Amino acid sequence: MTNNARENILRKIKQALGKPVPVPFPSAGTDGSVFLPQQQELEIEFAENFSKLEGRFSFCADEQELVNQLRALVASRKWTKIYSREKAMQDVLARAGWDLPYTDDLNHCEASITGCESLVARTGSIVMSSAQQSGRTVSVYAPVHICIAYTRQLVYDIGDSLQQLREGYGQQFPSMVTLATGPSRTADIEKTLVVGVHGPKEVFCFLVDS
Repeated sequence: MTNNARENILRKIKQALGKPVPVPFPSAGTDGSVFLPQQQELEIEFAENFSKLEGRFSFCADEQELVNQLRALVASRKWTKIYSREKAMQDVLARAGWDLPYTDDLNHCEASITGCESLVARTGSIVMSSAQQSGRTVSVYAPVHICIAYTRQLVYDIGDSLQQLREGYGQQFPSMVTLATGPSRTADIEKTLVVGVHGPKEVFCFLVDS
């Protein structure tokens, strides 16, 4: 690109920024969701949408049932290396009877356990952030991601989740917020859908009544 062409492009950009295009519909409100409100309870809507995306959902009446279900899952898969960095979550599981050993080696673990910021019912998504003790990597690097959430963390839409984060963190808003919507997938290879290429092959969500 010649200098003259570059200068012309920059000049046009400056002119455009100096004369912003008016909003086509100034009277249109921007508050609220553009989607229809939920037609059923958030727990059911999340479970249905999460399962449609190949997520594995389980409802637990309390933390004791949570541990019982986790223990059954670990036994059926014969896992011996479970990774978790969230001390609060470890304490909750220990009080409810969790006695399986953890591993400190994320690279060679068989599954990871994390909490979440919220669950989005409309899309079946798990919202996580860098403010969690699990950090940025735990839910991505492990071959199986196990998320433990509570019914009080359910929201309908993504906007509700972001508003919840703003209210909870204020000026200390997390540097990274991510949505996990089922196992990782890609269709880049000959337009064939492949699951588990860039992240976990399986995602479990245990929802505890609270």
